Amino acid sequence: MPETRSLPVPDGLAGERVDAALSRLLGLSRTRAADLAEAGAVIVDGAAVGKSDRLHAGAWLEVTLPDPPAPVRAGPVLVPGLRIVHDDEDVLVIDKPVGVAAHASPGWTGPTVTGALAGAGYRVATSGAAERQGIVHRLDVGTSGLMVVAKSERAYSLLKQAFRDRTPVKVYHALVQGHPDPMAGSIDAPIGRHPSADYKWAVVAGGRPSVTHYATLEAMRAASLLEVHLETGRTHQIRVHMAAIHHPCVGDLTYGADPALAARLGLTRQWLHAVRLGFPHPATGAWLEVSSEYPADLRTALERLQAG
Repeated sequence: MPETRSLPVPDGLAGERVDAALSRLLGLSRTRAADLAEAGAVIVDGAAVGKSDRLHAGAWLEVTLPDPPAPVRAGPVLVPGLRIVHDDEDVLVIDKPVGVAAHASPGWTGPTVTGALAGAGYRVATSGAAERQGIVHRLDVGTSGLMVVAKSERAYSLLKQAFRDRTPVKVYHALVQGHPDPMAGSIDAPIGRHPSADYKWAVVAGGRPSVTHYATLEAMRAASLLEVHLETGRTHQIRVHMAAIHHPCVGDLTYGADPALAARLGLTRQWLHAVRLGFPHPATGAWLEVSSEYPADLRTALERLQAG
């Protein structure tokens, strides 16, 4: 059955065209968002809108998404920018580009890590839900960087347990607005579904325990570059925690970032990158650690801030 998403228009998208706003809110391509509007599938405050209509903050948005197409099994699935940084009989470590989901999900029709690997001929573990085979942890569509994928069933089981035990080291760099005080610290605040917006998360009483550690690497005029270590791995954890202390990731309009600053820096997503990943190899027990450089859009934005 078609899925309907209902949500308020965030302040950061006030004045945006319908197709551009849907692209940023729901991870759709702008062309697909425009097609939905033209088909009458986008309702704002009870009335259908066109692709070029402008949104206003607080308006109630309803989007009806058709059933996703059946997976295509024939032919290679090529994802520009996806890089294999480690490959053996048990595990793959990939450097995921922005705009790629870890696995298929309702409403997402863009590229996925699982689809790209299958299309390229990689065999991964079949444990877990059918649409996320081999995936033991995830990165947001708008977050780039390092992910490990299990190839063998034993690797899947052991890596899942390792992540439950918080054994792996997951290190991110985040460019956040302003200057956190103190410059280094920990955020221990439970995360759960946002009380009024089903597309995002929030610090809420009764949420799941969530701990984020951060340290300032560089302070600039408008922002700070942080190194972030995750003790837990909740959905959107870094984004939610940084927004909760009033220092959202630069470019993260979903969680209150300044759209004018993002535009000046040429950013169309949150400045957040998984730079280092370490874990005990499931076959040998030896520590395996890999690192990743900033992709071009994040590097350019950082250099513009460093230049003042």
